[in-house]
Amino acid sequence: MKQCWIDVRTAGALRAALCEESVHLGLHAVVASDPAHLAPLPPTIRRVLLCTDGPLPDDIGAADLVVVDHRRRADAGRLRERFPDRRFGTYVEVGDPETLQEACDAVRREECTVLWFRDPTNIPLEIVLAAAADADGLIVTVVADVDEAKVHTGVLEHGPGGVMFAPSAPGEAGRLRDAVGEQSPDLPLVVLTVSGVSHAGMGERACVDTCTYLRQDEGILVGSRAKGMVLCVSETHPLPYMPTRPFRVNAGAIMSYTLTDHRRTRYLSELGAGSTVLAVSADGRTRRVTVGRVKIETRPLLSIDARTPAGEQVNLIVQDDWHVRILGPGGAVLNSTHLRAGDQILGHLPSAERHVGYPIDELCYEQ
Repeated sequence: MKQCWIDVRTAGALRAALCEESVHLGLHAVVASDPAHLAPLPPTIRRVLLCTDGPLPDDIGAADLVVVDHRRRADAGRLRERFPDRRFGTYVEVGDPETLQEACDAVRREECTVLWFRDPTNIPLEIVLAAAADADGLIVTVVADVDEAKVHTGVLEHGPGGVMFAPSAPGEAGRLRDAVGEQSPDLPLVVLTVSGVSHAGMGERACVDTCTYLRQDEGILVGSRAKGMVLCVSETHPLPYMPTRPFRVNAGAIMSYTLTDHRRTRYLSELGAGSTVLAVSADGRTRRVTVGRVKIETRPLLSIDARTPAGEQVNLIVQDDWHVRILGPGGAVLNSTHLRAGDQILGHLPSAERHVGYPIDELCYEQ
């Protein structure tokens, strides 16, 4: 999980409330420029003293970590000598080649480096992260809002170790935590037994084209009912008449459910450019991927019925063609038109009914 640091240096009257909220949410650090503002905080949260302007304090109070501007290295050295039991880091404001080089040097040298990037481009952050590839220190970047925090944490697939944010109102710290601490948990997959396969006439099916290279054991969960879905594999496996489409899942009929994260469903017809969908591997690992396009076309359809170990019915309607594939146990790739009663396929059984995609505990029959 990425670290969330809350900056209260300019919070004014909101400072106490933001500090309390940070402690309550279990965030990683509160950042202040005055040691007195850190004094009320418990040791369960890291107390960071950030010194960028003015004279360094004679007493660092309860600060666990002192971060000093890189231009004051000599002063920081003297402070380190006076407080050998505390941890120290470096702050760099990156706005030109010289400060970028300073940032690259700091992340390889320091236990903790806090960086603020002046210009609205991620290229300097990419360079710093590349420079720090073999280093053990913590990198924290200053962000202006939650959206920027999401971007930073995805740079070069890894992002910095944490982000520092100055909320303007209570509640924003929680949104930051939810954004950068968001995890995609594994999903329990079950082995379903095919009970029947039949032609289902004509209809519209959706190919979901993602902005991601999908793996050969990875696809998306699709089902005619919200409480039973089948794992449809990506088009990463060779075909004799067409090139592979490693970003695509030929998913199913447009009314089918799929998962956009580990909890919420949407119909395939609702997906579009910029939507997210949950990519799922044969071992249950998941990740959210961005949809770049959904291709909806009229095709012959195939209805696949299966049973859960408890005997409940699951249905999937897909394009009636050999190249549409389903994943079986162990990641076996199964051509949908070759499925027969008794074959085993992988699926997932959400436990709740759905209302506009959200799980809800209510009476609901799906047939």
